[in-house]
Amino acid sequence: MIKADYMVLAFIAGIFLGIVFFGGLWFTVKKAVLSKYASLWVSGSSLVRTGLVLIGFYYAAQGNWERLLICVFGFIAARFLVIWLTKSFEQRHIPLNKAEQ
Repeated sequence: MIKADYMVLAFIAGIFLGIVFFGGLWFTVKKAVLSKYASLWVSGSSLVRTGLVLIGFYYAAQGNWERLLICVFGFIAARFLVIWLTKSFEQRHIPLNKAEQ
């Protein structure tokens, strides 16, 4: 029973890490498009997001490959969740005509 609890926690951790990673990627792209320092935004964000995810995987797995695998599944599931959320966000905030831009 305890093993199943750790697997659920690893999946939840993977979802959280995926939301942080892919949500941060979406935020970075939105900021970099309008910034004079786009390369700084992209490279800095990439380093921070990758570092956070690697540290998160390390602590979620606790040296167990099954937990790491479940965490990666949660990470991938979060990718689809963030795509769905950002797509619906973009559809709600599209200007109807050029006068609103």
